[in-house]
Amino acid sequence: MLRGINVGGRAKVSMAALRAAFTDMGHSDVQTYIQSGNVIFRSDVSATKTQAAVERGLEDRFGHGTKVVLRTSGRLAAIAANNPLTAGGRAPAKLHVTFLASTPALSRVADVDTRTFLPDEFRVTGREVYLHCPNGYGHTKLHNAFFERTLGVVATTRTWNTVTTLLSMAS
Repeated sequence: MLRGINVGGRAKVSMAALRAAFTDMGHSDVQTYIQSGNVIFRSDVSATKTQAAVERGLEDRFGHGTKVVLRTSGRLAAIAANNPLTAGGRAPAKLHVTFLASTPALSRVADVDTRTFLPDEFRVTGREVYLHCPNGYGHTKLHNAFFERTLGVVATTRTWNTVTTLLSMAS
């Protein structure tokens, strides 16, 4: 998942160009999903090396730095299976996952008073933040910038529908 691609008219990259860039970097079975920087691909290199190489490759190719947050298909399956906010009749359209580039310090997570944001809810679990925004993601204070500032790590958010679609594509 690419942070900030085709959002608000900045960092515009066509999906065809993005697929070509990933293929040219040596990845196979490259697919994209919607215009917001979701790329499914196979790599024979570790996730850490792949992340750094993709960030460099995208900057070289498109001229702007883009943060990359990687998850394997197995990890996506675990994320989908373990969402603590899917229970209780919450509408799937109001669920999101914020993917973190690394695990935040426990002290930073503990310092956040989740009650401050009600009716929005969130749970930080490792490198994911599960969100429920009953009034819509566009009306919450729980956005990427908030989590990046509060937790001290790069963050990118996807709708629950996007998460489950990416899982299906990766399977």
